[in-house]
Amino acid sequence: MSVRSLVLGLARVALSVSLLGLSGLLRAQEDDWPTRVVWYQIFPERFCNGDTTNDPTAADAGIADYPGWHVSPWTADWYRLSPWEERRGHFYEVVFDRRYGGDLQGIIDKLDYLRDLGIGAIYLNPIFESPSLHKYDASMYHHVDNNFGPDPEGDRQIWSKEDPADPSTWKWTAADSLFLSLIREAHRRGIRVIIDGVFNHVGDTFWAFRDVRTRGPSSPYVLWFDIKRWDDPATPADEFDYACWWGVRTLPEWREDERGIVEGPKRHIFAITRRWMDPNGDGDPSDGVDGWRLDVPENVDPDFWADWCAYVRSINPNAYTTGEIWGDATEWLRGDRFSAVMNYLWAQAVVAYFVNQKQKIPASEFDRRLAEIRSRYPKAALYRLQNLIDSHDTDRLASMVVNPDRRFDHDNSPRWNPRYDVRRPREEEWRLVRLVALFQMTYVGAPMIYYGDEAGMWGADDPDDRKPMVWPGMSFDPEVTHPLAGHTRPADPVFFDHSLYDWYRKLIHLRNDHPVFQHGDYRTLVADDARDLFIFERWLGDDQAIVVLHRGERKAEVTIPVQGGSTFRRMIAGGEVRAGAKGLRMELEPVSGEVLLRIRRPGR
Repeated sequence: MSVRSLVLGLARVALSVSLLGLSGLLRAQEDDWPTRVVWYQIFPERFCNGDTTNDPTAADAGIADYPGWHVSPWTADWYRLSPWEERRGHFYEVVFDRRYGGDLQGIIDKLDYLRDLGIGAIYLNPIFESPSLHKYDASMYHHVDNNFGPDPEGDRQIWSKEDPADPSTWKWTAADSLFLSLIREAHRRGIRVIIDGVFNHVGDTFWAFRDVRTRGPSSPYVLWFDIKRWDDPATPADEFDYACWWGVRTLPEWREDERGIVEGPKRHIFAITRRWMDPNGDGDPSDGVDGWRLDVPENVDPDFWADWCAYVRSINPNAYTTGEIWGDATEWLRGDRFSAVMNYLWAQAVVAYFVNQKQKIPASEFDRRLAEIRSRYPKAALYRLQNLIDSHDTDRLASMVVNPDRRFDHDNSPRWNPRYDVRRPREEEWRLVRLVALFQMTYVGAPMIYYGDEAGMWGADDPDDRKPMVWPGMSFDPEVTHPLAGHTRPADPVFFDHSLYDWYRKLIHLRNDHPVFQHGDYRTLVADDARDLFIFERWLGDDQAIVVLHRGERKAEVTIPVQGGSTFRRMIAGGEVRAGAKGLRMELEPVSGEVLLRIRRPGR
């Protein structure tokens, strides 16, 4: 063999090894994408109205008997009643019949906004056909709500020609196609998309349940539901009774056996799962959703989820599944179930330390609670957890700060707590919001923002956490109305808060730009009850970050235990600081924070 042949051969071997290494790296990056993203939750009906021609009618919303009903103005005072609403009753009697016209085109139009913010993945609340504003009462799983798409009437005509029980007859509606375009456009911007899977129950307008209601015991779908009693036509009363979610009659539950959801609806759920994960059926899931958020999974037997999750992974091994679990999720993060959960346990600890005042826990107790959560779950799962503070099921972070000292997600609306304050936060309260965001973006796990938190939105629990998104360039009426008769509130301006947005954007990009916050190990350095200081370290290889959180109301000095001579870049205030022999000394303003990144000098 000539020297030249030997060299070329070795080069080819080296190239092959290099390509194999690169391929492995790319696979690893694909596998761990949920650890690298910042999530953004979107409630579609309230995010953006990108196409007013598809706005729902009263009939679409199931409220055709409301004279004068119309789509609500996007920028109106939230609590002020329209004339048609005044005729119906008080605010909380009519607000659930409002529609604002948010749709898929609106989400597509705002993808560049999300990319600029630094968002890497979006979670969409339910998008399937349903008469409600929230869509947790599906009429069908295999079509996107027609009022989210460009041709509502054309979509209805397509439905009418299908057999909903037979996937071979299913077509793609205009709304379906627009959703696939949304996925494509999001992927083009490096943004993943997951959708809500509501598989414990459906709506009473669901096609199979309507058939049971119409045909009674002779319906082919009678065993899909847990029917307790049939109606007696000889009596004027309607005795028809069935199992439903939390006793809500509009939400019939699927029937279950010892393996969970019974075979008929289980097959149907599996069919729609494949439809949305691999729309063109070519075996390549890149044109489908990147995963699912599972609603109330604890209400379904775990054996069903083991089967379903295995099926999901067979379609896309890198799909992400996250469950709505409010307590300990240990059993849900075993290998045969979910990738992650919505980390409500973490949110409760965050609120107890940062938000509460009289019932605030000390820094040492906060540290203990965080350590307990970390000890519950496998390390790989910790980095995939969705670290959220608020959602469509809680009051917003900004309103939590205004209304401290409550059990998490309790007494958080004027509907059941007349003392709940609906005003806008004051400046000192916004400082707490900013401090929480700093912690959220630097701690272990994947941060998730509820739409509008970055824009300065506030609001009590449902429905007030579902106000129309505050967009820049829109002129909003001030909030001057109180939802309860005899109560007053200050006149609060409503606007897109550019300063708060810039803060969130800075923190999100800090996390995106530094893998130490995505994959780094964790260690608490200081948990000082007297000065209300919480300081922790993240490190990954030679990279080191120190996060300083001062919850106290007075200025404080601290010496952080780091190696003498180390130099750090201040990512919030700017500039550099150098540690002395005893550590790094810092002076801290009240309710403030800093992120320090160690500067590696050449040769070190």
